[in-house]
Amino acid sequence: MAQSVVVQVGQCGNQVGCRFWDLALREHAAVNKKGIYDEALSSFFRNVDTRSGGDGPDIYKGKICSLKARVRQSIKALLIDMEEGVVNEILQGPLRDVFDSKQLITDVSGSGNNWAVGHKLYGYQYRENIVEKLRKAAEHCDCLQCFFIIHSMGGGTGSGLGTFVLNLLEDEFPEVYRFVTSVYPSGEDDVITSPYNTVLAMKELNEHADCVLPIENESLFDIVNKIHQMINSGKLGSTVKQNSLVTSSAGSAKTVQEKPFDAMNNIVANLLLNLTSSARFEGSLNMDLNEISMNLVPFPRLHYLVSSLTPLYTLADVNVPSRRLDQMFSDAFSREHQLIQADPKHSLYLACALLVRGNVQVSDLRRNIERLKPSLHFVSWNQEGWKTGLCSVPPVGHSHSLLSLANNTCVKPTFIELKDRFMKLYKKKAHLHHYLHIDGMEQSCFSEAILSLSDLIEEYNELDATKALAVLEQQD
Repeated sequence: MAQSVVVQVGQCGNQVGCRFWDLALREHAAVNKKGIYDEALSSFFRNVDTRSGGDGPDIYKGKICSLKARVRQSIKALLIDMEEGVVNEILQGPLRDVFDSKQLITDVSGSGNNWAVGHKLYGYQYRENIVEKLRKAAEHCDCLQCFFIIHSMGGGTGSGLGTFVLNLLEDEFPEVYRFVTSVYPSGEDDVITSPYNTVLAMKELNEHADCVLPIENESLFDIVNKIHQMINSGKLGSTVKQNSLVTSSAGSAKTVQEKPFDAMNNIVANLLLNLTSSARFEGSLNMDLNEISMNLVPFPRLHYLVSSLTPLYTLADVNVPSRRLDQMFSDAFSREHQLIQADPKHSLYLACALLVRGNVQVSDLRRNIERLKPSLHFVSWNQEGWKTGLCSVPPVGHSHSLLSLANNTCVKPTFIELKDRFMKLYKKKAHLHHYLHIDGMEQSCFSEAILSLSDLIEEYNELDATKALAVLEQQD
């Protein structure tokens, strides 16, 4: 079975990663009742002999239990943060036993919301240490297929050191796919230098990633609010499960706070669960991760995939009656379900992947694709640009779910807005001195980064110019 290594960088990356591991363990425990290490677990976990240190932990009902065989499951991951607070919190939490303490890299001072500190300073300072731990993680994989990087774009460590690690992966493992989950800041982000950090990081993503899943904080916040409204509306006749991320322990819905990061991180973790489900479980139409890049990325730089999740109530951990499958497929293409502020239905598709979990038939997939095709605009040279995957194991407690990954020009407005925010600061040379005093950081780094982003936007412009032709051809 193909295996993967996860690299969590920065506060956001480690919080999302921790939530992913928690949910993944719950899923495997629901399928693997005996808690025995099996092929499905091997995709992201490895056995560790703990006979010298007593019984190790095992999975059962999402909890850590002891195993008589004196082995435990350890994740194939590298945790990096230049502020040790979040990693220390993880190591003191319920998942502490599944993290290998030798696969952690932390510092104490942080990157000060400065891409240059993360990339140029800490990157070169920790380079050898990072390479060594990446190699160690890779050695535990019999068939290493891809690296997942989870990070945010607006701060210093996630954007700077996260993209430094991406470059290292290309140098050290050029044949292994690099999937990047990047959380983009909103326009009202409280980090004033986030436009600099994001644009500088974008240049690295353009050049060194195979696939990028951009996710906007603003979209996550909107989805959390939507879930909250669904729970309170009573329209679905829903009853809220205990211990849901968007509910209190008493079972009543929480008031959504100003920055509900836990619930927002839960959405990103669910994206990763669906994305990796075919690698972890059996299915009638399983999709390898390398197939996503092969089928959805026709041009190297246009590797930004817009993701959507449906049904939304699955993310809220809410019990609701079964909804029609057709509605689930329709929702996947609606604006409200996208993880960035975008409307793919009214933009141009280069390709689209549908990853379905649960009791869904291939015929259901094909029927819904045929139903939706007339309302979607595909490039003229890839009218049948669909990739589908079916995993038989549904999310815990639910019958089915759908992840849509669209290579679509609807990402362009996000990049244009980012460019505008960058230029407002850069024209005034505001805050540049914080970056330029770092060794190896020059003003040309900024001009090259904004040029890279402008070129990317222009490539999307050229595709959008062909949309009218695509519409005419679809009508013929």
